[in-house]
Amino acid sequence: MKKIFLIFGVFFFVNVAAQKKGKDYSEILKSKNIYEINAFLRDAHPDDPRRSVLKPRVMEMMKDYIKNAKTGDPKVKQMQDWLAMLKRRPSTKISFEEMNANIRKKQIEKYQRELQVGQAAVVYTPSSPQNVYIAPTVSSKETAAAIPDYEASEFNMLMGENPIEHKNKTVKILNSLFDNDPNAKECIVMIENKSDCNIIVRMEGVGITKYRLPVPAHGDNSIVVQKGDYLFTSIVCGAQYASQKTIQKPLMVALGSSVKK
Repeated sequence: MKKIFLIFGVFFFVNVAAQKKGKDYSEILKSKNIYEINAFLRDAHPDDPRRSVLKPRVMEMMKDYIKNAKTGDPKVKQMQDWLAMLKRRPSTKISFEEMNANIRKKQIEKYQRELQVGQAAVVYTPSSPQNVYIAPTVSSKETAAAIPDYEASEFNMLMGENPIEHKNKTVKILNSLFDNDPNAKECIVMIENKSDCNIIVRMEGVGITKYRLPVPAHGDNSIVVQKGDYLFTSIVCGAQYASQKTIQKPLMVALGSSVKK
């Protein structure tokens, strides 16, 4: 909790860097692709004359898409958001501050809702070997067979908080989200799980400082931790993840990508 705030900077690139990564917009005026034109408007120099042609074009294309979309089309919401942004600004590119504020707002709304209903708002599928681990190859089956059962039962246990535990955790996270004190000894860590598998993220600090955070498939979860240096580890659909992180401010980490089982 998704990705909490300043770390998102790694996902942004300056215009020059984007151009150097192989994006070729030499034929962009011929494009009829919403995503391609939208990308150009984000990357191009503010004074590029092609903007005056392509911005109104892509807005009309988005309106047409929304008008002709089928009921329940998940892309409609995205097109509506882009249209609203393009009415106010040159492109759909957003700043650090805006993205951080949006994420913070969503997290606060989520946890306030959980306090009201008295339970976690997230809907998840309890773990079994099938949704914690992708079946291993024959050659690795014996050594890997112990992983899914252990991870599955532990995930279910961690997700099974009683109402009092959940309320206390939720209050602590909300306090951290509202706290802007740079001298605070604790801060929030949000883990976004983009994979098809339920995961447990383990954070090992100095001495006996350890945390475990269960994160459902295609979901997110947060935890308040002591500031310091940590080794993050997890098993994501059978793949080992490990990374050292220094936590001195709110942090968001995204793990995994959609894997077809």
